[in-house]
Amino acid sequence: MPIRFWLALCLALSAPLAAHAQDRQVPDSQAEVQLSFAPVVRQVTPAVVNVYATRVTQQAVSPFANDPFFSRFFGGRSPFFTQRPRESQSLGSGVVVDPAGVILTNSHVVDNATDIRISMADGREYAVDMVLNDPETDLAVLRIRDPGDATFPALNFADSDALQVGDLVLAVGNPFGVGQTVTSGIVSALSRTGVESSDYEFFIQTDAAINPGNSGGALVDLRGQLVGINTAIFTRSGGSIGIGFAIPSNMARVIADAGVAGGAVIRPWLGARLQGLTSDLANSLGLDRPRGALVAEVVPDSPAARAGLQAGDVITAIDGAAVDNPRAFEYRLATRTIGEQAEVTMIRAGAPVTATLAVETAPEVSAGDQVTIGGQRRFSGTTVADLTPALALDMGLALDSRGVVVIEVADGSRAQRMGLRRGDIIVSLQGTDVSSASQFQTLADQQPRAWEIAILRDGRIISSVVGG
Repeated sequence: MPIRFWLALCLALSAPLAAHAQDRQVPDSQAEVQLSFAPVVRQVTPAVVNVYATRVTQQAVSPFANDPFFSRFFGGRSPFFTQRPRESQSLGSGVVVDPAGVILTNSHVVDNATDIRISMADGREYAVDMVLNDPETDLAVLRIRDPGDATFPALNFADSDALQVGDLVLAVGNPFGVGQTVTSGIVSALSRTGVESSDYEFFIQTDAAINPGNSGGALVDLRGQLVGINTAIFTRSGGSIGIGFAIPSNMARVIADAGVAGGAVIRPWLGARLQGLTSDLANSLGLDRPRGALVAEVVPDSPAARAGLQAGDVITAIDGAAVDNPRAFEYRLATRTIGEQAEVTMIRAGAPVTATLAVETAPEVSAGDQVTIGGQRRFSGTTVADLTPALALDMGLALDSRGVVVIEVADGSRAQRMGLRRGDIIVSLQGTDVSSASQFQTLADQQPRAWEIAILRDGRIISSVVGG
């Protein structure tokens, strides 16, 4: 082949490579060479703490305690069945959100703890008190017990709604107990659901490395502001594979404010049952795609009813923020302040409609409408309440349900051993229809040799006879 051909070919191949090289720029100053996250890290890390939670559980003295033979032979009365307390510790992270020593962490880090301590980045250690534990959001608020005259570095909350996929973020925590660690990544996705069993799932997904021990730590933006509380990872190995999740700061702020105020979390209530949309359902409603939250039922005289919401409406936004599914609406409403108003955008019969929703709390169950059975009676440990539409909605029951519902069953109680569950509707007892909590208490005070009970569970009537 002629040499001229090879030269032409080489020039043709090298031309695009040269052009591509020209698109790249080398740093033209020392400052650009030294670009780093270090200034943000110096600002953030003093406000991230290690959290040590101690729990006391009961452990059987003998390995034969759970053996059916010994259980039957000794009847549970031998030393084999003696329980002794056993301490266990869990490790997590937390974020100082108030200079007075208020710390935000995950509920699952400190739940059921008998003693909680934190250590600061500078080595100072403090005992803390749990002032608020909210498993529904998987968040808890701690307060340093004896801060003295000290003030503590705290992080400011960012607006997590301003985050975009691709934004750079840093995760700070104490993975595997190795000590405070900083990792970097991007926002991989927003509004993730189906991650945890918490009631308000609306997670930020990030590929910044999050590992066991990071729970409760900070996810911050490049301004050093808190955009999320690291809470969960998806993993097959126990370590990070680049899929981590954080609770958005707008939700974390609500819980932190309630903890600083020293009260309980007061949540807004819609008063309507929502459901997701399938493609077929969206087509039948004239929508181009399955997005939004479909109003399935509306509770009479509720905020939803007073705002004019109707069954069949599809909620697509609240205060201009898009609503893609019921979880998104629940999250958006939960971050609103009681007493304010929210603008709800809907599609009704194919046309856009707006409504003004008053942000209110759910009606409370009065003390006279619920009772707890104590003592050594057969239903000891059961708390029941008169079933109202609001309570039915909260417990996932049909709005037209009537009667008495089990709202709590104490662990280890006689009622739990009998098989009663939260959400069971007690239809009748000893052949008598039960219509109120007070009537149930009167019937439960009896001492027959056997009990005839009928309950409604998952749409089915279950009748049984149990010993007295």
